[in-house]
Amino acid sequence: MSAIVQRVHNRASEMIVIRDPRTGEDVGSLQEAVPLHVRKAVNASRAALQAWAATPPAERGSSLRAAARALAEAAPELARMNNRETGRPVDEALAGIAAGVSTLEQYAELGPVHRGHSLRGDPLASDYTVAEPRGVAVALTPWNDPVAVACGLIGAALVTGNTVIHKPSERCPHLGAMLGEVLAAAFPPDVLISLTGGSGIGALLTEQTGVDVVAHVGSSAAGARIARASNLTGAHVIRENGGNDPLVVDDDVDPVWAAEQAAVGAFSNNGQICTAVERIYVHRAIAGPFCSALESQARRRNRDGRMAPLVDVRMRDAVHRQVEQALESGARAVEGGSIPGGPGAFYPATVLLDCTADMDIMAEETFGPVAPVQVVDSFNEGLRLAACGRYGLAATVLTGQIAHAQQAIAALPVGTVKVNEVFGGAPGGAAQPRGESGRGFGYGPELLDEFTRVKVVHLAAPPPPAADPATAVPAVRREAP
Repeated sequence: MSAIVQRVHNRASEMIVIRDPRTGEDVGSLQEAVPLHVRKAVNASRAALQAWAATPPAERGSSLRAAARALAEAAPELARMNNRETGRPVDEALAGIAAGVSTLEQYAELGPVHRGHSLRGDPLASDYTVAEPRGVAVALTPWNDPVAVACGLIGAALVTGNTVIHKPSERCPHLGAMLGEVLAAAFPPDVLISLTGGSGIGALLTEQTGVDVVAHVGSSAAGARIARASNLTGAHVIRENGGNDPLVVDDDVDPVWAAEQAAVGAFSNNGQICTAVERIYVHRAIAGPFCSALESQARRRNRDGRMAPLVDVRMRDAVHRQVEQALESGARAVEGGSIPGGPGAFYPATVLLDCTADMDIMAEETFGPVAPVQVVDSFNEGLRLAACGRYGLAATVLTGQIAHAQQAIAALPVGTVKVNEVFGGAPGGAAQPRGESGRGFGYGPELLDEFTRVKVVHLAAPPPPAADPATAVPAVRREAP
């Protein structure tokens, strides 16, 4: 068990104990839910469903706007707790909360105009589709951007008329409980319920026959278990899971600028981002200056004290195991690569050179501040290597050639392709992960479709009533001449 997140047996259930990843000091403890709590939550959510689904969409949108206002007011307190539980710097935590506020506001506007389609049929009949809520939704959310992700899933589910049971990550349970209290106050009782617990409670929720949809952001292993459980329960599954996102650097770009992009992608939030840059393929023609600039970027972050701790010691140890395996297999750490002394779960920005495709650091998700680099002899070789692997979340290409950009867009088997910018993009850019990175739309307007079912309506007029023989006017009989 991690030194940061521990469970303590306590008669009926367990206590989740959180320690600050910066200092190792206790943050506090919360009691984990038990199977009875799960069943009660599902029953209560089901009981609240009919009235909430019947609430006019505009009123549901108004409730979301009220939740957004409450979240904005609570932002400082939530950010401090985010910092204490996960080590995320307060300014970054505030940015994540602001993104959550914006997401709730966007779904408050999009929900009421979410509509079906008219169909072309008989001119004397009406044919159209109606979007209806799926029912009871379970939202299983992560610790790395806990408020923004939760607000996206919860907001889209609620505004379309579903009721929601939210289980935040056990790595930030205090933050999850606080967020639940803030948001739930804007809705009728039991429309939004929060449960505290670890993977066992999450598994119980996904195995309940009264759950209609499960939305999960987290590891691919957990996502696969949820997908298997849905085959038995019939629940619709939306999941954004692990990634091993590549960065391909062409030979015609500024190597210093490219290194800056690589550093932002690999080291932001200490690499604890689903779409972080996890592996780098750089053209041999600019590999020297690129690697030197990337090393300088990492060293500057380490010397300036800009690297926050990883979420806990367990995560840090997992990252370091991958780094050690790469070093044993021939990679070189030109910056970082070792666990620092002192308390907490700190790990330095790390640059690994001479990496090869058979190393775990290039094939598996790392989720830490590591930039592994493999030198390639051509753009095509880099693109081929980038297209390999079982994940399919996102990829980035840095190139000045439109032909290479178009080639990459067509060839990369991922949900999102970014050209010449590792992060960014217009609002509403919902993507469908591929491979072991998940399935379904996790963001944007299309997420409303994921939380609804389509009903086709055919409305025709009945034929005119047949004449009653008793009241019918008799026909005039003509006599034969």
